[in-house]
Amino acid sequence: MAKVTFLPENRTVEFELDKLPYHDHGKPLSFLDIAMNFGIQLEHACGGNCACTTCHVVVKQGGECLSEMEDEEADKLDMAADLQLGSRLGCQAHFVRDGEVVIEIPSWSRNYVSEGGGSMNLGDAIPSANR
Repeated sequence: MAKVTFLPENRTVEFELDKLPYHDHGKPLSFLDIAMNFGIQLEHACGGNCACTTCHVVVKQGGECLSEMEDEEADKLDMAADLQLGSRLGCQAHFVRDGEVVIEIPSWSRNYVSEGGGSMNLGDAIPSANR
């Protein structure tokens, strides 16, 4: 069983690694994939293609349950705001074994959404009158 706690919302979700449906955003079993499965807001302007840093998260606990960082992710993270020791891209860091992970969504990403910015995801950025 895998478990992720999303801070600061303090929302914990549990799932079986081989039973979580994949939503074609980010890598399967990534934080973005998990967030989409459980209705948790995690920005992903590029659709989870490792082309931006809007899904930047900070792993606070449980990094040993996750994939190793690949060069492409490391290169993108060099451009991320508020880079920290546990920084990962939510679309790239994915579970490789059962365990418990705690991540924090940085305040700059949370603030954008809470201040009425909506989602930066392209599908939500197009005003309904223009669709």
